[in-house]
Amino acid sequence: MSDSGTRVGTDVKMTSYWLDTAVPSGDYRTTTIPKEVDVAVVGAGFTGLSTALHAARAGRSVAVLEANTVVWGASGRNGGMATTGLAIGFRQALRRYGEQRAIGYFTEYNRAIDLIEDIVRENGLDVDYARSGKMNLAWKESHFEGLTQTADALRRLVGQPVRIVDRESIRSEIGSDVYHGAMVDPLGAGVHVAKFGHELARLAVEAGATVHENAEVVDVTRIGDGTTHVLQTSRGTIRAGKVVIGTSGYTGRPFGWVQRRIVPVGSFIVVTEPLPQAVADELLPNRRMASDTKNFIYYFRITPDNRLLFGGRARFAQSDPSSDRKSGEILIRAMHHVFPQMREARIDYMWGGLVDISMDQMVHAGEHRGLFYSTSYSGHGVQMATYMGKVMADVVSGRPEANVWRDLRNPWIPGHYGAPWMLPLGGAWYGLQDKLS
Repeated sequence: MSDSGTRVGTDVKMTSYWLDTAVPSGDYRTTTIPKEVDVAVVGAGFTGLSTALHAARAGRSVAVLEANTVVWGASGRNGGMATTGLAIGFRQALRRYGEQRAIGYFTEYNRAIDLIEDIVRENGLDVDYARSGKMNLAWKESHFEGLTQTADALRRLVGQPVRIVDRESIRSEIGSDVYHGAMVDPLGAGVHVAKFGHELARLAVEAGATVHENAEVVDVTRIGDGTTHVLQTSRGTIRAGKVVIGTSGYTGRPFGWVQRRIVPVGSFIVVTEPLPQAVADELLPNRRMASDTKNFIYYFRITPDNRLLFGGRARFAQSDPSSDRKSGEILIRAMHHVFPQMREARIDYMWGGLVDISMDQMVHAGEHRGLFYSTSYSGHGVQMATYMGKVMADVVSGRPEANVWRDLRNPWIPGHYGAPWMLPLGGAWYGLQDKLS
Protein backbone atom coordinates (compact mmCIF):
# COMPACT_ATOMS: atom_id res chain seq x y z
CA MET A 1 0.00 0.00 0.00
CA SER A 2 1.23 3.47 -0.87
CA ASP A 3 -1.49 5.41 0.87
CA SER A 4 -4.91 4.73 2.35
CA GLY A 5 -6.85 2.64 -0.15
CA THR A 6 -4.49 2.70 -3.12
CA ARG A 7 -3.08 -0.67 -4.15
CA VAL A 8 0.58 -0.63 -5.18
CA GLY A 9 1.88 -4.15 -5.05
CA THR A 10 5.21 -5.68 -5.91
CA ASP A 11 3.76 -6.56 -9.31
CA VAL A 12 3.33 -2.92 -10.38
CA LYS A 13 5.04 -2.53 -13.75
CA MET A 14 8.08 -0.28 -13.40
CA THR A 15 8.05 0.47 -17.10
CA SER A 16 6.35 2.91 -19.42
CA TYR A 17 2.67 2.20 -20.04
CA TRP A 18 3.17 3.44 -23.60
CA LEU A 19 6.03 1.05 -24.36
CA ASP A 20 4.16 -1.83 -22.72
CA THR A 21 1.04 -1.31 -24.85
CA ALA A 22 2.62 -0.77 -28.29
CA VAL A 23 3.66 -3.34 -30.86
CA PRO A 24 7.22 -2.69 -32.14
CA SER A 25 7.44 -1.84 -35.82
CA GLY A 26 10.36 -4.22 -36.23
CA ASP A 27 13.41 -5.76 -34.66
CA TYR A 28 16.33 -3.47 -35.46
CA ARG A 29 18.89 -5.04 -33.13
CA THR A 30 20.75 -6.90 -35.85
CA THR A 31 20.14 -4.77 -38.94
CA THR A 32 23.30 -4.35 -40.99
CA ILE A 33 24.88 -0.93 -40.49
CA PRO A 34 25.81 0.54 -43.90
CA LYS A 35 29.38 1.55 -44.58
CA GLU A 36 28.47 5.08 -45.62
CA VAL A 37 25.40 7.35 -45.67
CA ASP A 38 24.56 10.95 -46.39
CA VAL A 39 23.12 11.48 -42.90
CA ALA A 40 23.79 9.57 -39.66
CA VAL A 41 21.21 10.27 -36.97
CA VAL A 42 22.08 9.56 -33.34
CA GLY A 43 19.03 8.56 -31.29
CA ALA A 44 15.82 6.77 -32.30
CA GLY A 45 13.44 9.09 -30.47
CA PHE A 46 11.13 11.58 -32.13
CA THR A 47 13.95 13.94 -33.17
CA GLY A 48 15.97 11.19 -34.79
CA LEU A 49 13.12 9.27 -36.40
CA SER A 50 11.50 12.41 -37.78
CA THR A 51 14.86 13.58 -39.15
CA ALA A 52 15.33 10.19 -40.78
CA LEU A 53 11.84 10.13 -42.27
CA HIS A 54 12.02 13.60 -43.78
CA ALA A 55 15.63 13.31 -44.96
CA ALA A 56 14.94 9.93 -46.58
CA ARG A 57 11.86 11.26 -48.31
CA ALA A 58 14.05 14.09 -49.64
CA GLY A 59 16.31 11.52 -51.26
CA ARG A 60 19.11 11.27 -48.67
CA SER A 61 20.58 7.97 -47.50
CA VAL A 62 20.06 7.83 -43.72
CA ALA A 63 21.03 5.54 -40.85
CA VAL A 64 19.56 5.91 -37.33
CA LEU A 65 21.88 4.74 -34.56
CA GLU A 66 20.22 3.98 -31.21
CA ALA A 67 21.98 2.83 -28.04
CA ASN A 68 18.86 1.04 -26.79
CA THR A 69 15.64 0.49 -28.74
CA VAL A 70 13.21 2.67 -30.69
CA VAL A 71 11.66 5.39 -28.44
CA TRP A 72 13.33 3.86 -25.37
CA GLY A 73 14.19 7.31 -23.97
CA ALA A 74 12.10 10.42 -23.37
CA SER A 75 9.96 9.84 -26.48
CA GLY A 76 8.48 6.71 -24.91
CA ARG A 77 8.43 7.87 -21.27
CA ASN A 78 6.41 11.10 -21.32
CA GLY A 79 2.75 11.92 -20.76
CA GLY A 80 1.69 11.59 -24.40
CA MET A 81 0.82 15.28 -24.65
CA ALA A 82 1.43 17.49 -27.68
CA THR A 83 0.62 20.90 -26.28
CA THR A 84 0.79 24.49 -27.37
CA GLY A 85 3.01 27.14 -25.85
CA LEU A 86 6.58 27.79 -24.80
CA ALA A 87 8.06 26.23 -21.68
CA ILE A 88 8.82 29.69 -20.28
CA GLY A 89 5.34 31.07 -20.90
CA PHE A 90 4.25 33.61 -23.49
CA ARG A 91 4.43 36.72 -21.30
CA GLN A 92 7.97 35.87 -20.22
CA ALA A 93 8.89 35.36 -23.86
CA LEU A 94 7.51 38.82 -24.64
CA ARG A 95 9.66 40.37 -21.92
CA ARG A 96 12.75 38.45 -22.94
CA TYR A 97 12.58 38.53 -26.74
CA GLY A 98 10.15 41.25 -27.72
CA GLU A 99 6.82 40.91 -29.48
CA GLN A 100 7.88 39.73 -32.94
CA ARG A 101 10.28 37.00 -31.82
CA ALA A 102 7.99 35.80 -29.03
CA ILE A 103 5.10 35.40 -31.46
CA GLY A 104 7.36 33.57 -33.89
CA TYR A 105 8.62 31.18 -31.24
CA PHE A 106 5.13 30.52 -29.92
CA THR A 107 3.66 29.72 -33.33
CA GLU A 108 6.37 27.11 -33.93
CA TYR A 109 4.61 24.97 -31.31
CA ASN A 110 1.32 25.26 -33.20
CA ARG A 111 3.09 24.20 -36.40
CA ALA A 112 4.62 21.29 -34.52
CA ILE A 113 1.23 19.88 -33.50
CA ASP A 114 -0.04 20.47 -37.03
CA LEU A 115 2.87 18.36 -38.33
CA ILE A 116 1.96 15.44 -36.06
CA GLU A 117 -1.64 15.69 -37.25
CA ASP A 118 -0.50 15.80 -40.89
CA ILE A 119 1.71 12.72 -40.45
CA VAL A 120 -1.11 10.82 -38.75
CA ARG A 121 -3.74 11.81 -41.31
CA GLU A 122 -1.67 11.49 -44.49
CA ASN A 123 -0.36 8.05 -43.52
CA GLY A 124 -3.54 6.71 -41.93
CA LEU A 125 -1.83 5.99 -38.61
CA ASP A 126 -3.69 4.33 -35.74
CA VAL A 127 -1.88 6.00 -32.82
CA ASP A 128 -4.76 7.26 -30.64
CA TYR A 129 -4.21 10.84 -31.77
CA ALA A 130 -6.90 13.28 -30.59
CA ARG A 131 -6.94 17.06 -30.57
CA SER A 132 -8.89 17.33 -27.34
CA GLY A 133 -7.21 20.49 -26.08
CA LYS A 134 -4.79 21.61 -23.40
CA MET A 135 -5.64 22.99 -19.97
CA ASN A 136 -3.32 25.04 -17.72
CA LEU A 137 -4.62 24.93 -14.15
CA ALA A 138 -3.96 27.69 -11.60
CA TRP A 139 -2.45 26.29 -8.40
CA LYS A 140 -2.92 29.63 -6.60
CA GLU A 141 -5.24 32.58 -6.99
CA SER A 142 -2.32 34.76 -8.12
CA HIS A 143 -1.54 32.17 -10.80
CA PHE A 144 -5.09 32.51 -12.14
CA GLU A 145 -4.55 36.24 -12.56
CA GLY A 146 -1.42 35.42 -14.56
CA LEU A 147 -3.29 32.96 -16.77
CA THR A 148 -5.92 35.60 -17.48
CA GLN A 149 -3.24 38.07 -18.57
CA THR A 150 -1.58 35.41 -20.71
CA ALA A 151 -4.88 34.54 -22.38
CA ASP A 152 -5.47 38.21 -23.20
CA ALA A 153 -2.01 38.53 -24.75
CA LEU A 154 -2.38 35.32 -26.76
CA ARG A 155 -5.75 36.30 -28.19
CA ARG A 156 -4.58 39.82 -29.02
CA LEU A 157 -1.12 39.11 -30.44
CA VAL A 158 -1.30 35.56 -31.79
CA GLY A 159 -5.01 35.03 -32.39
CA GLN A 160 -4.80 31.87 -30.26
CA PRO A 161 -8.36 30.63 -29.44
CA VAL A 162 -7.76 30.31 -25.69
CA ARG A 163 -10.46 30.85 -23.08
CA ILE A 164 -10.51 31.29 -19.32
CA VAL A 165 -12.48 29.05 -16.95
CA ASP A 166 -13.01 30.57 -13.51
CA ARG A 167 -13.14 28.66 -10.25
CA GLU A 168 -16.95 28.66 -10.18
CA SER A 169 -17.00 26.82 -13.53
CA ILE A 170 -13.95 24.59 -13.05
CA ARG A 171 -16.03 21.45 -12.57
CA SER A 172 -16.98 21.65 -16.25
CA GLU A 173 -13.35 20.77 -17.00
CA ILE A 174 -12.02 18.75 -14.07
CA GLY A 175 -13.41 16.67 -11.20
CA SER A 176 -11.38 18.51 -8.58
CA ASP A 177 -11.77 21.58 -6.38
CA VAL A 178 -8.03 22.11 -5.86
CA TYR A 179 -7.48 24.64 -8.65
CA HIS A 180 -8.41 28.32 -8.87
CA GLY A 181 -9.30 28.30 -12.54
CA ALA A 182 -7.80 27.38 -15.88
CA MET A 183 -6.78 28.52 -19.34
CA VAL A 184 -8.02 26.17 -22.06
CA ASP A 185 -6.47 25.98 -25.52
CA PRO A 186 -8.40 23.72 -27.93
CA LEU A 187 -5.35 23.24 -30.17
CA GLY A 188 -3.53 20.90 -27.76
CA ALA A 189 -3.51 17.18 -28.54
CA GLY A 190 -2.77 13.77 -27.13
CA VAL A 191 -1.17 10.73 -28.77
CA HIS A 192 0.01 7.23 -27.88
CA VAL A 193 3.69 8.08 -28.07
CA ALA A 194 5.09 4.57 -28.42
CA LYS A 195 2.68 3.69 -31.22
CA PHE A 196 3.52 6.97 -32.93
CA GLY A 197 7.26 6.46 -32.50
CA HIS A 198 7.16 2.97 -33.97
CA GLU A 199 5.11 4.24 -36.89
CA LEU A 200 7.72 6.95 -37.50
CA ALA A 201 10.36 4.22 -37.58
CA ARG A 202 8.30 2.15 -40.01
CA LEU A 203 7.68 5.13 -42.29
CA ALA A 204 11.38 6.06 -42.21
CA VAL A 205 12.38 2.53 -43.21
CA GLU A 206 9.78 2.49 -45.99
CA ALA A 207 11.28 5.77 -47.23
CA GLY A 208 14.70 4.13 -47.45
CA ALA A 209 16.32 4.85 -44.07
CA THR A 210 17.85 2.13 -41.92
CA VAL A 211 17.34 1.85 -38.14
CA HIS A 212 19.89 0.19 -35.85
CA GLU A 213 19.13 -0.64 -32.20
CA ASN A 214 21.79 -1.58 -29.63
CA ALA A 215 24.17 0.56 -31.69
CA GLU A 216 25.60 3.07 -29.24
CA VAL A 217 27.82 5.73 -30.78
CA VAL A 218 31.05 5.70 -28.76
CA ASP A 219 33.26 7.93 -30.87
CA VAL A 220 32.98 10.45 -33.71
CA THR A 221 35.91 11.66 -35.80
CA ARG A 222 35.80 14.46 -38.35
CA ILE A 223 38.15 13.66 -41.22
CA GLY A 224 39.55 15.25 -44.36
CA ASP A 225 38.17 18.71 -45.06
CA GLY A 226 35.52 18.26 -42.38
CA THR A 227 32.76 17.12 -44.72
CA THR A 228 32.95 13.49 -43.59
CA HIS A 229 32.56 11.91 -40.16
CA VAL A 230 33.45 8.45 -38.97
CA LEU A 231 31.17 7.13 -36.24
CA GLN A 232 32.28 4.17 -34.17
CA THR A 233 29.32 2.27 -32.73
CA SER A 234 29.03 -0.78 -30.53
CA ARG A 235 28.04 -2.68 -33.69
CA GLY A 236 30.52 -1.31 -36.19
CA THR A 237 31.77 1.75 -38.01
CA ILE A 238 29.91 4.07 -40.42
CA ARG A 239 30.93 7.13 -42.44
CA ALA A 240 28.50 10.02 -42.88
CA GLY A 241 28.48 13.37 -44.61
CA LYS A 242 26.21 14.88 -41.95
CA VAL A 243 25.58 13.88 -38.33
CA VAL A 244 22.44 14.89 -36.42
CA ILE A 245 22.37 14.47 -32.63
CA GLY A 246 18.87 13.86 -31.25
CA THR A 247 19.53 12.35 -27.82
CA SER A 248 18.06 15.11 -25.60
CA GLY A 249 18.29 14.33 -21.86
CA TYR A 250 20.16 11.10 -22.60
CA THR A 251 23.04 12.88 -24.35
CA GLY A 252 26.47 11.75 -23.21
CA ARG A 253 29.90 11.10 -24.58
CA PRO A 254 31.14 11.58 -27.24
CA PHE A 255 28.87 14.62 -27.49
CA GLY A 256 30.16 16.52 -24.48
CA TRP A 257 29.64 20.00 -25.96
CA VAL A 258 25.90 19.33 -26.27
CA GLN A 259 25.71 17.43 -22.97
CA ARG A 260 27.16 20.37 -21.02
CA ARG A 261 24.26 22.55 -22.17
CA ILE A 262 21.51 20.25 -20.91
CA VAL A 263 20.30 19.56 -17.38
CA PRO A 264 18.65 16.11 -17.40
CA VAL A 265 15.81 16.34 -14.87
CA GLY A 266 13.72 13.36 -13.86
CA SER A 267 10.02 13.42 -14.64
CA PHE A 268 7.91 10.65 -13.16
CA ILE A 269 4.53 9.08 -13.93
CA VAL A 270 2.01 6.70 -12.37
CA VAL A 271 -0.88 5.15 -14.27
CA THR A 272 -3.96 3.58 -12.71
CA GLU A 273 -5.95 0.55 -13.67
CA PRO A 274 -8.63 1.13 -16.36
CA LEU A 275 -11.41 3.21 -14.83
CA PRO A 276 -15.17 2.92 -15.25
CA GLN A 277 -16.44 5.28 -17.92
CA ALA A 278 -18.36 7.37 -15.39
CA VAL A 279 -15.22 7.91 -13.30
CA ALA A 280 -13.09 8.91 -16.30
CA ASP A 281 -15.85 11.30 -17.37
CA GLU A 282 -15.89 12.87 -13.91
CA LEU A 283 -12.11 13.36 -13.74
CA LEU A 284 -11.60 14.99 -17.15
CA PRO A 285 -14.92 15.22 -18.99
CA ASN A 286 -13.40 16.82 -22.10
CA ARG A 287 -10.26 14.65 -22.14
CA ARG A 288 -7.95 17.68 -22.02
CA MET A 289 -4.19 17.35 -21.64
CA ALA A 290 -3.80 19.00 -18.23
CA SER A 291 -0.94 20.56 -16.27
CA ASP A 292 -0.74 23.08 -13.48
CA THR A 293 1.26 26.24 -12.81
CA LYS A 294 3.76 25.00 -10.20
CA ASN A 295 7.46 24.55 -10.88
CA PHE A 296 7.06 21.12 -9.29
CA ILE A 297 4.44 20.57 -11.92
CA TYR A 298 1.63 18.01 -11.95
CA TYR A 299 0.38 16.89 -15.36
CA PHE A 300 -2.33 14.37 -16.11
CA ARG A 301 -4.67 12.97 -18.73
CA ILE A 302 -6.95 10.05 -19.48
CA THR A 303 -5.23 7.36 -21.56
CA PRO A 304 -6.90 5.78 -24.62
CA ASP A 305 -8.10 2.86 -22.45
CA ASN A 306 -9.54 5.07 -19.68
CA ARG A 307 -6.70 5.01 -17.16
CA LEU A 308 -5.63 8.12 -15.27
CA LEU A 309 -2.03 9.04 -16.09
CA PHE A 310 -0.62 11.35 -13.40
CA GLY A 311 2.91 12.73 -13.68
CA GLY A 312 5.20 15.40 -12.37
CA ARG A 313 8.69 16.39 -11.34
CA ALA A 314 7.95 15.06 -7.81
CA ARG A 315 11.64 15.46 -6.88
CA PHE A 316 14.55 17.09 -8.69
CA ALA A 317 16.35 13.79 -9.17
CA GLN A 318 17.60 11.41 -11.82
CA SER A 319 15.51 8.48 -13.01
CA ASP A 320 16.50 5.02 -11.79
CA PRO A 321 14.46 2.15 -10.27
CA SER A 322 14.80 3.41 -6.69
CA SER A 323 14.13 7.05 -7.60
CA ASP A 324 11.20 6.08 -9.83
CA ARG A 325 9.47 4.26 -6.98
CA LYS A 326 10.12 7.01 -4.42
CA SER A 327 8.87 9.62 -6.86
CA GLY A 328 5.89 7.46 -7.75
CA GLU A 329 4.86 7.27 -4.10
CA ILE A 330 5.00 11.09 -3.92
CA LEU A 331 2.86 11.33 -7.06
CA ILE A 332 0.26 8.93 -5.67
CA ARG A 333 -0.20 11.20 -2.65
CA ALA A 334 -0.43 14.18 -5.00
CA MET A 335 -3.00 12.37 -7.14
CA HIS A 336 -5.10 11.72 -4.03
CA HIS A 337 -4.91 15.41 -3.13
CA VAL A 338 -6.07 16.52 -6.57
CA PHE A 339 -8.52 13.64 -7.06
CA PRO A 340 -9.66 12.24 -3.68
CA GLN A 341 -12.05 9.92 -5.51
CA MET A 342 -9.00 7.97 -6.79
CA ARG A 343 -7.93 6.63 -3.39
CA GLU A 344 -9.29 3.16 -4.17
CA ALA A 345 -7.80 2.93 -7.65
CA ARG A 346 -5.05 0.38 -8.26
CA ILE A 347 -1.71 1.60 -9.65
CA ASP A 348 -0.60 -0.54 -12.59
CA TYR A 349 2.41 1.41 -13.91
CA MET A 350 5.14 3.54 -12.37
CA TRP A 351 8.20 4.87 -14.24
CA GLY A 352 10.49 7.80 -14.83
CA GLY A 353 12.44 9.48 -17.61
CA LEU A 354 14.67 12.46 -18.27
CA VAL A 355 13.51 15.89 -19.42
CA ASP A 356 16.22 17.93 -21.19
CA ILE A 357 16.25 21.49 -19.85
CA SER A 358 18.58 24.26 -20.99
CA MET A 359 19.62 27.34 -19.01
CA ASP A 360 16.95 29.46 -20.70
CA GLN A 361 14.34 26.67 -21.09
CA MET A 362 14.27 27.24 -24.84
CA VAL A 363 14.75 24.85 -27.75
CA HIS A 364 18.33 24.83 -29.01
CA ALA A 365 19.28 23.58 -32.45
CA GLY A 366 22.22 24.28 -34.70
CA GLU A 367 25.72 23.12 -35.61
CA HIS A 368 28.93 22.82 -33.62
CA ARG A 369 32.17 21.71 -35.27
CA GLY A 370 30.35 19.96 -38.06
CA LEU A 371 27.81 18.16 -35.83
CA PHE A 372 24.16 19.19 -36.03
CA TYR A 373 21.92 18.94 -32.97
CA SER A 374 18.41 19.64 -31.73
CA THR A 375 17.69 19.36 -27.99
CA SER A 376 16.34 21.14 -24.91
CA TYR A 377 12.59 20.70 -25.33
CA SER A 378 11.97 21.30 -21.60
CA GLY A 379 9.00 18.97 -21.31
CA HIS A 380 7.46 19.79 -24.70
CA GLY A 381 9.26 17.18 -26.73
CA VAL A 382 6.38 15.19 -28.21
CA GLN A 383 5.52 17.92 -30.67
CA MET A 384 8.79 19.86 -30.79
CA ALA A 385 11.09 16.86 -31.28
CA THR A 386 8.89 15.62 -34.12
CA TYR A 387 8.84 19.06 -35.70
CA MET A 388 12.53 19.72 -35.19
CA GLY A 389 13.33 16.45 -36.94
CA LYS A 390 11.72 17.87 -40.06
CA VAL A 391 13.57 21.15 -39.51
CA MET A 392 16.93 19.40 -39.13
CA ALA A 393 16.30 17.43 -42.32
CA ASP A 394 15.92 20.81 -44.03
CA VAL A 395 19.00 22.22 -42.32
CA VAL A 396 21.32 19.38 -43.38
CA SER A 397 19.94 19.79 -46.90
CA GLY A 398 21.29 23.35 -46.98
CA ARG A 399 18.34 25.36 -45.67
CA PRO A 400 19.51 26.79 -42.30
CA GLU A 401 16.72 29.40 -42.36
CA ALA A 402 14.24 26.62 -41.49
CA ASN A 403 15.62 26.70 -37.93
CA VAL A 404 14.16 29.71 -36.11
CA TRP A 405 16.22 28.90 -32.99
CA ARG A 406 19.60 29.17 -34.77
CA ASP A 407 20.48 32.62 -33.37
CA LEU A 408 19.70 31.84 -29.71
CA ARG A 409 22.72 31.79 -27.43
CA ASN A 410 23.28 28.29 -26.09
CA PRO A 411 25.44 28.79 -23.00
CA TRP A 412 27.31 26.08 -21.14
CA ILE A 413 25.95 25.32 -17.69
CA PRO A 414 28.80 26.31 -15.34
CA GLY A 415 30.49 23.34 -13.72
CA HIS A 416 28.39 20.82 -15.66
CA TYR A 417 30.52 18.04 -17.11
CA GLY A 418 28.07 15.15 -17.02
CA ALA A 419 26.55 14.25 -13.66
CA PRO A 420 23.84 16.87 -12.85
CA TRP A 421 25.18 17.93 -9.45
CA MET A 422 22.96 21.00 -9.48
CA LEU A 423 19.62 19.13 -9.19
CA PRO A 424 19.24 19.45 -5.38
CA LEU A 425 19.96 23.19 -5.60
CA GLY A 426 17.50 23.59 -8.43
CA GLY A 427 14.88 21.64 -6.52
CA ALA A 428 15.31 23.84 -3.44
CA TRP A 429 15.09 27.01 -5.55
CA TYR A 430 11.97 25.98 -7.45
CA GLY A 431 10.33 24.69 -4.30
CA LEU A 432 10.87 28.10 -2.72
CA GLN A 433 9.43 29.80 -5.80
CA ASP A 434 6.32 27.63 -5.56
CA LYS A 435 5.85 28.74 -1.95
CA LEU A 436 6.40 32.44 -2.66
CA SER A 437 4.54 32.76 -5.99
